Amino acid sequence: MVDSGVATRAPESDAAEDNVDLGVSPEEQPPKLGDHCTTDRPAPAGEHPSGEVSKIADIDVYITKPSDYPHSPSKLLLFLTNGVGLHSINNQLQADKYASEGFLVVMPDLFAGDPAPNGTNMDPKEDNPTIIEQVKLRAAETAKSFLLDMWLARNTSEKVMPILHKVIEGVKDEFADAVANGQGLYAVGYCFGGKYVLLLAGEHPDTVMKGQAVKDEEEGMAVAGPLIKAGAMAHGTLVELEDITSLKAPVSMACVEHDQLFPDAVRKEGIKHLEEKKIEHEVKVYSDVPHGFAVLGEYHNAGDRHIADAQKEAFQQMKAWLKEH
Repeated sequence: MVDSGVATRAPESDAAEDNVDLGVSPEEQPPKLGDHCTTDRPAPAGEHPSGEVSKIADIDVYITKPSDYPHSPSKLLLFLTNGVGLHSINNQLQADKYASEGFLVVMPDLFAGDPAPNGTNMDPKEDNPTIIEQVKLRAAETAKSFLLDMWLARNTSEKVMPILHKVIEGVKDEFADAVANGQGLYAVGYCFGGKYVLLLAGEHPDTVMKGQAVKDEEEGMAVAGPLIKAGAMAHGTLVELEDITSLKAPVSMACVEHDQLFPDAVRKEGIKHLEEKKIEHEVKVYSDVPHGFAVLGEYHNAGDRHIADAQKEAFQQMKAWLKEH
């Protein structure tokens, strides 16, 4: 469900689950990547990826093209994934959906062969697990949380931005026609990739854009960006206020209400800044859905129908924005 009152246009917290009470309130828990960021839901029945895994600038990429390319002009779209990464069938199918809308889509391996650890089944859990089963589940979740923390520590902007730079320079050569037709590059991102859409659409110290640590106050004073013409993202992971206040290119955001990974306070303050600076943007807030809802995947339970509907609506929102720009 969309809160239309929050939708504006100028010029990963999962759904609540019943857990053993360990004496820690949700407010006291730090933001954590959830299953919707790191595990695929069931893929749509009967659908199969139409693109192929290849390499650009020695980076593994999934490339999917419009059926009439190159006979008809196309625009180059970078697809930045959630933690499941390049080889996720759902991510590949979602990239194909953008290709069917006229985009030449390049989905890079942001993690250099190191996708987020998962192993949690997204199928519904038993309604009444025993105390022993609950303890075992909690232990497994704790172990996974540790692995995810370690994974996030490895996959920082210092690692990801150089990968993106290589791919951007590579596509400018390999698909120069699509880049020229769109008068630049476009980007769409989900969860982990959503934050990097914001980075590519912003103006930052050149060291940040290159994925280099700033060693002293005099370094990084030169600015660079934006590196894309327009972008769209859904439920970005670990979004900070600076990610929004640095925006220069038009961006559409599909957000989740009460999302620990993109807090309401950060979103609202960011919108205020964009409106004051007259930076073109669009924000829609979806309620009663989990972080990660917009990533392609099936929701079979009758009670999840609203999540499936929101998933389709977010795709239409993001697709329309990219086409309009």
